[in-house]
Amino acid sequence: MTGSQETPSFRLAYVPGATPAKWARIWNERLPDIPLTLLQVPAGDVPEMLRAGEADAGLVRLPVDRTFFSAIPLYTETTVVVVPKDHLITAADEVTLADLADEVLFHPLDDVFDWDSPPGRPAFERPATTPDALELVAAGVGLLIVPQSLARLYHRRDLTYRPVVDAPRSSIALSWPEEATTDLVEDFIGIVRGRTVNSTRGRTAAKAEAEQKRPQKQGGTRQKQAAAKSTGGKPASRTSRGRAGSGGGAKPAKRGKPRRKS
Repeated sequence: MTGSQETPSFRLAYVPGATPAKWARIWNERLPDIPLTLLQVPAGDVPEMLRAGEADAGLVRLPVDRTFFSAIPLYTETTVVVVPKDHLITAADEVTLADLADEVLFHPLDDVFDWDSPPGRPAFERPATTPDALELVAAGVGLLIVPQSLARLYHRRDLTYRPVVDAPRSSIALSWPEEATTDLVEDFIGIVRGRTVNSTRGRTAAKAEAEQKRPQKQGGTRQKQAAAKSTGGKPASRTSRGRAGSGGGAKPAKRGKPRRKS
């Protein structure tokens, strides 16, 4: 052979805060000959990577363009406000947006929330990134609302956080271009959905589920057709079935004359 065939691989992009480690471990156990490459990229960059074919699938934050992408929602995160450890808010177990109305809140350019009306008092600037905003929170000049995973990812000893019970929430989904649903994409779908190694894969599973919904109607039709053949082309009625059971449709025997008593 003069040419060399490219070794198959699977590239998974994921947004900051998403945690693909468990699924990556299962992938490596099930498909040890197919390398899995993990690519952490800013949330706003994942869709373009998938469109350009630079990744096979991605762990993204919803929403996505459903005219182009398929998506399987995985989980929804708790929203928290990050504050200095000595802030008054730390006295509460959880807060509301109304509790933050008088606080300066940063809205970085990579904010994952699509606010209709940003809460709190406006900050003097919009930090470029979430880590930049956290630096300002640590300096005591404002607060920041983020998904809990980002608060954990960018943890600092001088900061803490509290849940915001009525804030928007961010959901993580597995997404990929609908027209690029490859066997490897289906393998990864099976992993995130918790299927066993012997389970049917993505599209095949969908077909199997569709087939499972049909047999009741089709099976009933086949039974009726079989019954029709056995009765001369027409389905047997309840009455005819009853007669068939007692004598197969034969005429009843004639009664003889009553015997005279001797």
